[in-house]
Amino acid sequence: MNRNRNYFINLFKAKLILIFLSIFPNMVHAQLQVSPNKRYLQTADGKPFFWLGDTAWELFHRLNREEATQYLKNRSDKGFTVIQAVVLAELDGLHDPNPYGEIPLENDDPTKPREAYFQHVDFIIRKAAELNLYIGMLPTWGDKIFADRWGKGPEIFTPENAKVYGKWIGNRYKNDKNIVWILGGDRNPRNENDLAIWRAMAAGIEEAIGRENALITFHPQPNGVQGGGSAKWFHQDPWLDFNMFQTGHCREIDLWDQIQHTYNLTPVKPVFDGEPIYEDHPVCFNANDLGKSSAYDVRKAAYHDVFAGAFGHTYGCHDIWQMYAPNRTSINGAHLPWYVAIDLPGAGQMKHLRTLIESRPMLDRIPDKTLITDALGSNDHILATRGSDYIFVYTTQGKKFTVNTGKISGNEIVTYWYNPRNGEIKDNGKVSKKANQEFVPPTSGYGHDWVLIVDDVAKNYPKPGIKKQQ
Repeated sequence: MNRNRNYFINLFKAKLILIFLSIFPNMVHAQLQVSPNKRYLQTADGKPFFWLGDTAWELFHRLNREEATQYLKNRSDKGFTVIQAVVLAELDGLHDPNPYGEIPLENDDPTKPREAYFQHVDFIIRKAAELNLYIGMLPTWGDKIFADRWGKGPEIFTPENAKVYGKWIGNRYKNDKNIVWILGGDRNPRNENDLAIWRAMAAGIEEAIGRENALITFHPQPNGVQGGGSAKWFHQDPWLDFNMFQTGHCREIDLWDQIQHTYNLTPVKPVFDGEPIYEDHPVCFNANDLGKSSAYDVRKAAYHDVFAGAFGHTYGCHDIWQMYAPNRTSINGAHLPWYVAIDLPGAGQMKHLRTLIESRPMLDRIPDKTLITDALGSNDHILATRGSDYIFVYTTQGKKFTVNTGKISGNEIVTYWYNPRNGEIKDNGKVSKKANQEFVPPTSGYGHDWVLIVDDVAKNYPKPGIKKQQ
């Protein structure tokens, strides 16, 4: 009797929430959409949007409301804009209850979601909105499609119930303007049935929300430059609004080639790296020989991705994605509690990339290899990106390089050095434009990465970052 009473009370509360949202829709965020040139994201009112994400895959599953609020506030304060999290989570998310003792589905049936579990998801989504954060929401992790390589599963989806679940979850959150939909969940489709499941889930979401309001991408496993990330399977699908890579957790990867390959596909779609090397992660899952990744590793991946043409970037931390805590099993050597790891140096340094990119016109920025005549190799690669009246050049180890400054507007240019480690900026003087000019960063060596900023003087752009103390 009590169970029935609680069920109807919860159902009544849910209806009240939906009625409230229909009258007072979430005003914190404008809906995101693809920019007119199909290279970037912008808000519905036309403001450029820089995706600075964090992979908090287990957020809905493992953190209670107080912990989730602590995490989200930390990320908002650090300048993140998107939190990527999974509803049907990887770590036995169907059977291991959330902090309130709730599981997401009745009898592992995607057509029978449990109200109490989703009330917790509701809270986190709306708390994120209060803190000016979007949620990159995965309806499910991929092991619920297939778990034959790793993952607990169980495999519960068919094309038929995937569409029902997609429509249900789309309807539940159609009034929340701070959601971007991410299908896939770390799995590459194996066959036509897998493809049909993901397409059916996308169709269900679109049917609930409307095609114009459903911003959707796909989270694959690493699949190499020619694979093109999500583009390998879905680039021609109308529901795939932008392409997503997972480039994995090794150091020696030519990330820029992967991004640029997909950047150049037709039809044109935005592209970014949604799961790169994580901070404090065993490099290539081999900590004994290769150690764990550092702030420099994650910083280098971020600048290489964005300067190669990505519209944004997702940071990740090995201890945070799984929300590791002392009372939990460590996956692949996690050792820092999530509430300590949120303040690792790499996370704090991501805001300097956002500050840099937002300091100049964003929507006409392009990658341009022809600006640099000596790009060097994989480990110390130098990349350049520009608008019509500015240039950014990233050097991973402070090595000198030559830039064709004649490719932007104006007769006179002003230059600065920007420090990705602390956001400091150092004046480098005004010079006349010429085809090839050599620039020598302030310092060099492993971990000494720098960005050269070149501006058309006439534009009088503000200096990004913090004035360097002389």
